[in-house]
Amino acid sequence: MADLVATLDDFASSSGDEVIAVLDGRPFALEAAEVEVVFAPGGPNAADEEILRLIAADARDKVVVTSDRALAEQAKALGTRVVGAGEFRGRLDSS
Repeated sequence: MADLVATLDDFASSSGDEVIAVLDGRPFALEAAEVEVVFAPGGPNAADEEILRLIAADARDKVVVTSDRALAEQAKALGTRVVGAGEFRGRLDSS
């Protein structure tokens, strides 16, 4: 997870985009200057539920990165743009 958050931190810094990483499980220390890290403890689909809660509160200008079909459909239904994880990884690798 630390490598992922570091990569997202670099992306946020260079793009100027707000990035929130929602992770399953109990919180632990991760260093990130530009990324807000949110932990979603609570069992299966806890991170998905937290993502949906965040976008339901305000879907404007949000993009959800996921390869989970059900999450993607729910996010789209809330008016949020969805990008596949593979496509986003390609963007990260080319920047």
